[in-house]
Amino acid sequence: MTLTMQILWGSLFLALCAVIHVVAIAVLTGIAGRMAGRMSLHGPLKRLIVIVGAAFLWITLSHTIQVWIWSNAFLLMGVIDDLNSALYFALVTYSTVGYGDYVLGPGTRIFGTMAGVSGVLTLGVSTAFLVALLGRLLPQTDPGGLPPSKS
Repeated sequence: MTLTMQILWGSLFLALCAVIHVVAIAVLTGIAGRMAGRMSLHGPLKRLIVIVGAAFLWITLSHTIQVWIWSNAFLLMGVIDDLNSALYFALVTYSTVGYGDYVLGPGTRIFGTMAGVSGVLTLGVSTAFLVALLGRLLPQTDPGGLPPSKS
């Protein structure tokens, strides 16, 4: 695969994963808001556990779908020959663990690296979302540990 084709196809699959993840986060925002409204009478700890737990499951599903997309991309583009190796390489690359026990040839390395870029970007979005969600769900306190004054 030429360098131009690696960049083109890699960017296409990266964009597809980004769109899927942004849609998943947008849907999750609505779901979390509705869950928070329904659980307003429950204690804050129970509400936190249920909503953040559901968010983790939803985000994990989104990332799993993206790893499957990358593994199928590796198969379709002829980068990797079997599904097991494609899934393994996609997950290791997407998560940026990169063990190095499976290395792509010179004509596909840039394409493979795009899976890592995809993972970095979408995992960053997930982290930002979870931090914002926790910030909204956790009781607000001042630095001294006292609840904020109502002035």
